[in-house]
Amino acid sequence: MPLTEPYDDHLPQEDPVAIDGALGNPDDNVVTDTTGASDPTTGDSPAAEPEPTLPEPVRQRIVTLTAAVLPTLPTDEVPVPLRRVAKFAPNRRARLGSPVIAAQLTADPLFRQRVTARVLADAGDLGAAVVEGTAPAAADPVEVAALAYLARPRGWRELIDASGAAVRAEADSAVVAELVREAEQRATRAEHDRAVARVEAEKLRDELARVREELGQLREESRQVARNLRETQARERKATDLLATERGRAARASADVDAELRRARARLAEAEAAAGVARVSAKEARSVDDARLWLLLETIGQAAVGLRRELALDPVDKLPADFVADAFAEQPGTAPASPAARARDTDDPARLDQLLALPRAHLVVDGYNVTKRGFGEMSLEQQRKRLITGLGGIAAQTGDEVTVVFDGAERMHGLPPAPRGVRVLFSRKGETADELIRRLVRAEPAGRPVVVVSSDREVADGVRRHGAYPLGADSLLRRLARS
Repeated sequence: MPLTEPYDDHLPQEDPVAIDGALGNPDDNVVTDTTGASDPTTGDSPAAEPEPTLPEPVRQRIVTLTAAVLPTLPTDEVPVPLRRVAKFAPNRRARLGSPVIAAQLTADPLFRQRVTARVLADAGDLGAAVVEGTAPAAADPVEVAALAYLARPRGWRELIDASGAAVRAEADSAVVAELVREAEQRATRAEHDRAVARVEAEKLRDELARVREELGQLREESRQVARNLRETQARERKATDLLATERGRAARASADVDAELRRARARLAEAEAAAGVARVSAKEARSVDDARLWLLLETIGQAAVGLRRELALDPVDKLPADFVADAFAEQPGTAPASPAARARDTDDPARLDQLLALPRAHLVVDGYNVTKRGFGEMSLEQQRKRLITGLGGIAAQTGDEVTVVFDGAERMHGLPPAPRGVRVLFSRKGETADELIRRLVRAEPAGRPVVVVSSDREVADGVRRHGAYPLGADSLLRRLARS
């Protein structure tokens, strides 16, 4: 908005500001009236001329100069509306306080005179030249117009008008330069487009020549296809005649096949009758074999009873694994391995059921290897309890010997009682569960089926060398889930 100053008959008309010495004290600058004296006959002041409309750059510069000197004014000389603005940061004072500053410059001539004194002091030689009503040719017209508006020397309106003309001339020059630049860019683009169009035209001409060549080839191919079509139709007619002939032959062959099929069915009936007779004979022969096998087993059983009586072998109270369990804290010995392995590794889940069905089988379980694979989200105590409970069910169903081994420097306290048929062992300090499992396997006699459940490859390889049957942990977990 343009800054305007209303006419005030209580203040003298403004004149160039007298600068005292080297612009020492701005408050001592006094604006004297040399041209606006009252008419001696009437006593009235001459009518104030309307202020010119300021160009936007000049208005912004006036606000910026005023905002810069606000903090230097004493507090009582700063109008009340501007006291809060004077406390703003320098980069915010002109931006946020612009409306208030413009209003005070328009409404308060005394405030404007105080601001002018400090602005002129900061402007130096340029301020002095503006006060004298002249402006250097090399000076910024916007700066000159802003100083002229504040100082109001003789001819200040002409200075503002000249500044507006210079600003407009610069704007027009900028517009013209922009238009020239845009025209040059359009000309460059047009030249580029013409070059691209020439290249595209060459490509299109080449493409047209290629299409014409392909069209000629297609026409030749069309003529060839037409000839082939006529030849194919002739061959089709010959094939139709041959097909009719072959159908007649096929009908005769079908009749011959039907007759042969009836003869084959008769022979099949005779073969089935003969097979029935053979099955009866095989059943009788199998009954004889079963009788011989029963007699052999009965003989072996009686021989075993006699041998047990001859050797005076009493029923044992402890099994080999019990001796290992009682002495597993001692230094483990090295038992000779059987030269022939007693089992082979298998991934078949049903293999566990087959091995547990063997007489007097011994199931050895790597405890934490199974629990951490099957239900590792539980605590160790819950893992042990769940596995031991499941193994108790297997022992009750199969009647086999079951031993579960856990890692542990000391035996865990507070364990629930193990189910019937389940032996729970913890490895001693300095010994792992893997070593204890191998000791259990070495303690078993050659020929007894020992099944070791562990997904540890080293455990599986170690027990296999001693004739045990290694199985993965998944086979036992599936067996427990099925129980």
